[in-house]
Amino acid sequence: MKVYLDTNILIAASIQAHPHHAQSFELVNNVKDGLLHGCISTHGLAEFYSVLTRAPFSPRVHPAEAGRFLEDNITPHFELVTLSSDDYKEVLIASAKAGLIGGLVYDALHLHCARKAECDRIYTFNVKDFRALAADDLQDKISAPPA
Repeated sequence: MKVYLDTNILIAASIQAHPHHAQSFELVNNVKDGLLHGCISTHGLAEFYSVLTRAPFSPRVHPAEAGRFLEDNITPHFELVTLSSDDYKEVLIASAKAGLIGGLVYDALHLHCARKAECDRIYTFNVKDFRALAADDLQDKISAPPA
Protein backbone atom coordinates (compact mmCIF):
# COMPACT_ATOMS: atom_id res chain seq x y z
CA MET A 1 0.00 0.00 0.00
CA LYS A 2 1.28 3.46 -0.91
CA VAL A 3 0.87 5.96 1.94
CA TYR A 4 1.49 9.69 2.25
CA LEU A 5 2.62 11.04 5.63
CA ASP A 6 1.90 14.59 6.69
CA THR A 7 4.63 16.48 8.52
CA ASN A 8 2.86 16.10 11.87
CA ILE A 9 3.20 12.31 11.62
CA LEU A 10 6.97 12.62 11.18
CA ILE A 11 7.21 15.06 14.10
CA ALA A 12 5.25 12.73 16.39
CA ALA A 13 7.40 9.77 15.30
CA SER A 14 10.59 11.61 16.21
CA ILE A 15 9.59 12.87 19.69
CA GLN A 16 9.14 10.12 22.29
CA ALA A 17 7.13 12.37 24.62
CA HIS A 18 4.65 13.27 21.85
CA PRO A 19 1.15 11.93 22.65
CA HIS A 20 0.95 10.27 19.20
CA HIS A 21 4.51 8.94 19.19
CA ALA A 22 3.75 5.20 19.33
CA GLN A 23 1.34 5.10 16.40
CA SER A 24 3.46 7.47 14.29
CA PHE A 25 6.69 5.63 15.05
CA GLU A 26 5.04 2.34 14.08
CA LEU A 27 3.89 3.84 10.79
CA VAL A 28 7.40 5.12 9.98
CA ASN A 29 8.86 1.73 10.94
CA ASN A 30 6.38 -0.02 8.63
CA VAL A 31 7.72 2.13 5.79
CA LYS A 32 11.33 1.43 6.82
CA ASP A 33 10.60 -2.31 6.95
CA GLY A 34 9.04 -2.25 3.48
CA LEU A 35 5.54 -3.14 4.70
CA LEU A 36 4.27 0.16 3.31
CA HIS A 37 5.51 2.35 0.45
CA GLY A 38 5.87 5.75 2.11
CA CYS A 39 5.71 9.12 0.36
CA ILE A 40 6.44 12.60 1.63
CA SER A 41 6.81 15.92 -0.10
CA THR A 42 10.09 17.74 -0.38
CA HIS A 43 8.48 20.80 1.20
CA GLY A 44 7.32 18.48 4.01
CA LEU A 45 10.96 17.68 4.73
CA ALA A 46 11.64 21.39 5.18
CA GLU A 47 8.56 21.75 7.39
CA PHE A 48 9.72 18.79 9.47
CA TYR A 49 13.18 20.24 10.04
CA SER A 50 11.80 23.71 10.78
CA VAL A 51 9.22 22.52 13.32
CA LEU A 52 11.47 19.95 14.95
CA THR A 53 14.30 22.43 15.56
CA ARG A 54 12.07 25.35 16.60
CA ALA A 55 9.16 23.90 18.59
CA PRO A 56 9.39 24.17 22.37
CA PHE A 57 10.12 20.50 22.99
CA SER A 58 11.90 19.71 26.22
CA PRO A 59 14.68 19.02 25.74
CA ARG A 60 15.08 21.03 22.54
CA VAL A 61 15.95 19.12 19.40
CA HIS A 62 19.43 20.01 18.17
CA PRO A 63 19.78 20.56 14.40
CA ALA A 64 22.24 17.65 14.17
CA GLU A 65 19.69 15.35 15.83
CA ALA A 66 16.98 16.48 13.40
CA GLY A 67 19.41 15.84 10.54
CA ARG A 68 20.17 12.35 11.82
CA PHE A 69 16.47 11.51 12.01
CA LEU A 70 16.07 12.67 8.40
CA GLU A 71 19.11 10.72 7.21
CA ASP A 72 18.37 7.53 9.15
CA ASN A 73 14.60 7.28 9.13
CA ILE A 74 13.16 9.28 6.27
CA THR A 75 15.20 10.06 3.16
CA PRO A 76 16.49 6.52 2.51
CA HIS A 77 13.07 4.92 2.96
CA PHE A 78 10.49 7.33 1.57
CA GLU A 79 9.67 8.38 -1.97
CA LEU A 80 10.17 12.15 -2.12
CA VAL A 81 7.37 13.85 -4.05
CA THR A 82 8.38 17.06 -5.76
CA LEU A 83 6.14 19.71 -7.21
CA SER A 84 6.82 21.53 -10.44
CA SER A 85 6.32 25.26 -10.86
CA ASP A 86 3.04 24.42 -12.65
CA ASP A 87 1.94 22.34 -9.65
CA TYR A 88 2.62 25.27 -7.31
CA LYS A 89 0.74 27.66 -9.59
CA GLU A 90 -2.23 25.29 -9.75
CA VAL A 91 -2.41 24.85 -5.97
CA LEU A 92 -1.92 28.54 -5.19
CA ILE A 93 -4.49 29.72 -7.74
CA ALA A 94 -7.00 27.15 -6.47
CA SER A 95 -6.23 28.19 -2.87
CA ALA A 96 -6.83 31.85 -3.71
CA LYS A 97 -10.12 31.04 -5.44
CA ALA A 98 -11.18 28.95 -2.43
CA GLY A 99 -10.28 31.78 -0.04
CA LEU A 100 -7.69 29.76 1.85
CA ILE A 101 -5.50 31.70 4.24
CA GLY A 102 -2.26 31.09 6.10
CA GLY A 103 -0.93 27.61 6.66
CA LEU A 104 -3.87 25.88 4.95
CA VAL A 105 -1.97 26.32 1.71
CA TYR A 106 0.64 23.85 3.03
CA ASP A 107 -2.09 21.28 3.62
CA ALA A 108 -3.30 21.88 0.05
CA LEU A 109 0.26 21.27 -1.17
CA HIS A 110 0.44 18.02 0.82
CA LEU A 111 -2.83 16.86 -0.73
CA HIS A 112 -1.57 17.72 -4.20
CA CYS A 113 1.59 15.68 -3.56
CA ALA A 114 -0.42 12.71 -2.32
CA ARG A 115 -2.57 12.83 -5.45
CA LYS A 116 0.47 13.24 -7.70
CA ALA A 117 2.10 10.17 -6.10
CA GLU A 118 -1.20 8.23 -6.41
CA CYS A 119 -1.23 7.30 -2.73
CA ASP A 120 -3.81 4.88 -1.38
CA ARG A 121 -3.88 6.48 2.08
CA ILE A 122 -3.05 9.93 3.49
CA TYR A 123 -2.09 9.98 7.16
CA THR A 124 -2.36 13.18 9.18
CA PHE A 125 -3.48 14.38 12.59
CA ASN A 126 -5.24 17.28 10.82
CA VAL A 127 -7.96 15.04 9.40
CA LYS A 128 -10.68 17.70 9.65
CA ASP A 129 -8.60 20.34 7.82
CA PHE A 130 -7.40 17.92 5.15
CA ARG A 131 -10.93 16.68 4.46
CA ALA A 132 -12.21 20.26 4.25
CA LEU A 133 -9.65 20.92 1.50
CA ALA A 134 -9.71 17.57 -0.32
CA ALA A 135 -11.58 16.72 -3.47
CA ASP A 136 -14.25 14.04 -3.22
CA ASP A 137 -11.96 11.31 -4.55
CA LEU A 138 -9.49 11.84 -1.69
CA GLN A 139 -11.98 12.02 1.20
CA ASP A 140 -11.94 8.31 2.10
CA LYS A 141 -8.15 8.14 1.86
CA ILE A 142 -7.53 10.63 4.69
CA SER A 143 -7.18 9.38 8.26
CA ALA A 144 -5.09 9.51 11.40
CA PRO A 145 -2.76 6.55 11.91
CA PRO A 146 -4.37 3.64 13.74
CA ALA A 147 -3.88 3.91 17.49
